[in-house]
Amino acid sequence: MTRLVFGLIALLAIITGLLVGTLNSDPVTLDLLWVNLDWPLGLLVLLFFSSGLALGLALMFVIRVLPLRLKLRKARAVEQAPEPRDIAVSDD
Repeated sequence: MTRLVFGLIALLAIITGLLVGTLNSDPVTLDLLWVNLDWPLGLLVLLFFSSGLALGLALMFVIRVLPLRLKLRKARAVEQAPEPRDIAVSDD
């Protein structure tokens, strides 16, 4: 089932990329101070969308996932730690 869903999402992404690339084929100059790039508008749109998505996912991983993993690791370590034994001392 997950392969089917993944395949459908991949197919949808490919179709969307082809549509954006086809409908926005006009050349655009991207000025990066030291170099000028003449790339199609569709390529730039997809490039910046993909880089924004990747940056957002990376930030979410660093801000949310890593602290939760560390918290879970600490909780598991406390759970697996041996309990201290009560030692009775006699007054003999």
